[in-house]
Amino acid sequence: MYDVAVVGAGPAGLAAAVTAAEQGLSVVSVDAGNQPGGQFWRHPDESVPVEDEGRSQHMWRRFTDLRDRLRALEAPGSRGRVHRIGGRQVWFVERAAAGDGHVLHLTATVGPKDRTATPVVSATSLILCPGGYDRQLPVPGWDLPGVMAAGGVQALLKAHRSVAGRRAVVAGTGPFLLPVAAGLAEAGAEVVAVCEAGSPTGWARSPIGAAAVPSKGLEALEYAAAFVRHRIPYRSRTVVTEILGEDGVASVRLGRVDRHGRLRPGSAARELAVDLVALGWGFTPALELVAAVGAATRVDIDQSLVAVVDAWQRTDVDRVYVAGEATGVGGAALALAEGELAGLAVARDAGTGPSATRVRRLQGRIRRGRSFARAMHRAFPVPAGWQERLRPDTTVCRCEEVTAGDICSVRNTLGAADARTVKLLARPGMGWCQGRVCGFAAASLAAGDGRELTSADLLPMAKRTFAAPISLEELAGPEEGSS
Repeated sequence: MYDVAVVGAGPAGLAAAVTAAEQGLSVVSVDAGNQPGGQFWRHPDESVPVEDEGRSQHMWRRFTDLRDRLRALEAPGSRGRVHRIGGRQVWFVERAAAGDGHVLHLTATVGPKDRTATPVVSATSLILCPGGYDRQLPVPGWDLPGVMAAGGVQALLKAHRSVAGRRAVVAGTGPFLLPVAAGLAEAGAEVVAVCEAGSPTGWARSPIGAAAVPSKGLEALEYAAAFVRHRIPYRSRTVVTEILGEDGVASVRLGRVDRHGRLRPGSAARELAVDLVALGWGFTPALELVAAVGAATRVDIDQSLVAVVDAWQRTDVDRVYVAGEATGVGGAALALAEGELAGLAVARDAGTGPSATRVRRLQGRIRRGRSFARAMHRAFPVPAGWQERLRPDTTVCRCEEVTAGDICSVRNTLGAADARTVKLLARPGMGWCQGRVCGFAAASLAAGDGRELTSADLLPMAKRTFAAPISLEELAGPEEGSS
């Protein structure tokens, strides 16, 4: 029984684990990756050192500091306050039999199952830092080979130095399009266009929030310089309306949209020849474990379902804390502050009083980070007109091959008035990814009338009996009499 289990080893999880351990608590850190860093600090395999490792990434020095402190805390003969379990994900979480703490059931992320691996860990407190994944909106042709999530394209670049295509268009909305395009160009790909559905002028809607984190402005200048250096065209108020090809992507059609995200009448479609399309509409939190423990959720300003936490990162479930993107998408700097505060909160609730000055500083940083996040989401909202560009045969759920027409049919013909009923009747979100890719789009189509989504719309796509796929062998448990 550990004092605290931290799920996730990205910015929030790393900060939480190191902080809690340095406060004297015994910590078990569980992460799907074999090495810490998460998606933000994804980097090549550390067992095969490379010259630059990841030093060109933002906040890299902050990562290496946390990584060194983590290693010192888990090293034999040292304070030994951290036990790190990599390459494992939590597929089920439950209350301990005595009601004191939680039990986490683990499974390997890739490769053959290791029978010597720890299948279960228990902890008095739980800090969930699950991060998020790319939000995707369907577009005709998006199921062709060569169409990828923007985060997937960047993951290949960071971890494997691999370029997914030679001639690319990066499209969607939000600041994340900038590092993806810059990374592709610096790796040798030709980025023929960055298509932003919104406009940088959207920052003017919340000028105070936009200025709350000055370092973000410096990052934007770095990307602007990279765009000039590589001659990357940046097209605001532009969307990909169709992706064309037979066995793979051959070209895309672009359309101009108004400030509400709807196609401008009479605007001529432009076609670009490409072999890679990177799509990204921001991020959505991974809430499987938050829903599994029964913590309260709400809909954030960007229409994402997020965990409800107090000023100390506590949920309404006793001894369960959440930090990072699961409380609202806001970037790595905000996640670091929330993770550190969650680690201090666990120590405080265990009877160790952290410095009041340190807590106030973190809470102030979190308030400024949240202010910036709200400004970002107001500047780059999901465009309202995306559903109008779908055809009845446009695939929405790739796993179950459910089309937009299928969803609209059960909604309009069979009276499916909510996302849960649509899911039962048409099966979007019932496949391998369990709605991680299609969940937002399916819930939006189920709502049908363009209204704002509620927790009731989004929770059916986030709540899952098993938080990760497992084999029947693992589900059955060890054979009788085996050790």
